[in-house]
Amino acid sequence: MKVPVCDLKAGYAPIRDEVLKAIGECLEGMQLFLGPNVQAFETEWADYCRVSQCVGLASGTDALVLLLKACGVGRGDEVITSPFTFFATVEAIGHVGATPVFVDIDPQTYCLNPSLLEAAVTARTRAVIPVHLYGHPAEMDPINAIARRHGLRVFEDAAQAHGAEYEGRRTGSLADAAAFSFYFTKNLGTYGEAGAVTTDDEGIAQALRELRNHGETSKYVHDRIGYNNRLDEIQAAILRIRLPLLDEYNSRRREIAARYNEALSDTSLILPSEASWAKHVYHLYVVRSTRRNALAEHLTEREIGFSLHYRCPCHLQPAVTELTGKPPSLPVAESAAEQVLGLPMYPQLTDEQQDYVIEAVRAFEQA
Repeated sequence: MKVPVCDLKAGYAPIRDEVLKAIGECLEGMQLFLGPNVQAFETEWADYCRVSQCVGLASGTDALVLLLKACGVGRGDEVITSPFTFFATVEAIGHVGATPVFVDIDPQTYCLNPSLLEAAVTARTRAVIPVHLYGHPAEMDPINAIARRHGLRVFEDAAQAHGAEYEGRRTGSLADAAAFSFYFTKNLGTYGEAGAVTTDDEGIAQALRELRNHGETSKYVHDRIGYNNRLDEIQAAILRIRLPLLDEYNSRRREIAARYNEALSDTSLILPSEASWAKHVYHLYVVRSTRRNALAEHLTEREIGFSLHYRCPCHLQPAVTELTGKPPSLPVAESAAEQVLGLPMYPQLTDEQQDYVIEAVRAFEQA
């Protein structure tokens, strides 16, 4: 049996006819420039996240970059974030000319450790970007409290946490603003690139609307230097089809995670945890093993897909050390990078497929 780490075809098959119909309607209407689907999705995603504003953008990376630009973060500023994230988080900080400052992660949630945050604040700090990783939210209340004391902005990197909750509140509503990616492997994904920022701050939203569209404030009038970072109408139409399925699919992800947890609880693997204040939506199901590389080889031999998020933490990336100089010692993130492995996780994963994965992992553990 072959089991991919993520099966996009299985997710597409049930909605194929609806997707093709929606694409056809977009092309028939030819309202492709910030058209009706973009406008409707912005309203629907804001409502889902329980905020007043959503601005659709071309990608999650664009969402982070433009959010920093909209709030005036730039050259000479510092932005505190996690070292254990996809590179785009740090890339966005570099794109606006700011310097990333890294705080080590919590060993259970893999998110930025709030107890280490305040020590990293300097006179140059302008913002904090906590990353909700693997579908588990960061511990936002202490992060926000520290930021308020120092007059800092807080921006959620929610690219992996569509529908996750912190203290009963959804990601996207937990800070000054939040950046989402709708890359096709996400819990809410499209069939290309797309992103968005959610916020209750109308000033941030208006700045983003201008920045995404060449800084235009009225036809051919440009009050600022902007970008071409608009959400595509066809991708917005696809997101509108997939959004009503998000909660059902997140529930299925949690069921799959619970089956893994029960079946692997007596192994040497460190399994994912869910904090008492969190609702984990399992974008990825990530275990830790001191024999990670051998486990990866074992799974490959059995045609089981896996992911390694992330083999090299951001503070050790060559492009980052050019910005920051000698990297700090962040032992929790560095240890995680040597041990994490993601098992197959997607809503259409069958019990039979999952049992095959579980049997393979257990066989490795017993060898």
